[in-house]
Amino acid sequence: MDPTTLIFLSSGLFLGWALGANDAANVFGTAVGTRMVRWSTAALICSVFVVLGAAISGAGTSTTLGKLGAISTLAGAFMTALAAAVSVYLMTKSGLSVSTSQAIVGGIIGWNFFANAPTDTATLTKIVSTWFLCPLLSAVIAVTLYRALQFYLRHAELHLVRTDAYLRVGLVLAGAFGAYALGANNIANVVGVFIPAQPFPDLSIGPLTLTSAQQLFVLGGIAIAAGVMTYSRGVMMTVGGELGRISPAAAFIAVVAHSIVLFIFASRGLEAWLLSAGLPTIPLVPVSSSQAVVGAVVGIAILQGIHGIRWRVLGNIMLGWIATPVLAGLICFFGLFFLQNVFGQRVF
Repeated sequence: MDPTTLIFLSSGLFLGWALGANDAANVFGTAVGTRMVRWSTAALICSVFVVLGAAISGAGTSTTLGKLGAISTLAGAFMTALAAAVSVYLMTKSGLSVSTSQAIVGGIIGWNFFANAPTDTATLTKIVSTWFLCPLLSAVIAVTLYRALQFYLRHAELHLVRTDAYLRVGLVLAGAFGAYALGANNIANVVGVFIPAQPFPDLSIGPLTLTSAQQLFVLGGIAIAAGVMTYSRGVMMTVGGELGRISPAAAFIAVVAHSIVLFIFASRGLEAWLLSAGLPTIPLVPVSSSQAVVGAVVGIAILQGIHGIRWRVLGNIMLGWIATPVLAGLICFFGLFFLQNVFGQRVF
């Protein structure tokens, strides 16, 4: 690999690390917070399946970010990803679960302003609409599934020990599915801005040929896994133990609802099936994993009694959602100016 290319890609890998450190909480935070699954076990399972999701199903959402801003130089992509990564890192360091999707959108818009490039308003509207739809849809799915689980548990007459064992297994399986969906949906946030520049030649390994984009998906997935393994514990405890008092059963439902929402917005297969059935399709958009899990937790907490929600923590998280894209856009704009005028790099 060309050393210059690796330097430019480093910001995307940093963003992947920050995403893993922050968004692993959305997959296993409720399980770890309720002490149903150990953090070390959660981190290992999450790391493996997030790489699989990125490598196998990562292409679905990547084209949407390309429509928002076609960043065709590695230097421009470097600064856009770096701005998003710094924003997410600062929020993560403060213990807040923020949206990497919003961070990269803010960075791209910052690049558009600097390059005097038009922002596709239709694509931006589609993306921003998911910021509202995602937590609402997750809350509705969580409440529906939680009601169904309550009905089943009341009539199944399972022993408490057996119920506990089933929930632990369910949390692990739901976490694995959630990690796969996270990799499939959010890998576009990590390496999507690098795809138009095509930094790698095609790589042939026996009968298998990996395109530049596929190599980026694998590298990005590994970076996310590194973030999970090294820095995810703090945010897991915020989402799992501090946002609201929920039971292990509710924790399981929150992860399942979050995972379903991420999968819906990343599945090309679902899009093709809806088209073949003549039904409206769901946009393939990198949605906020953080918003999905917070929506699910809040929906269940309201169902259990609104007094169980810690409104101050929720307010701080929502403040982070607003501040993240603004901060990323500003960092990107001024960073591009610095990169162009101090280092003489062509950023657009």
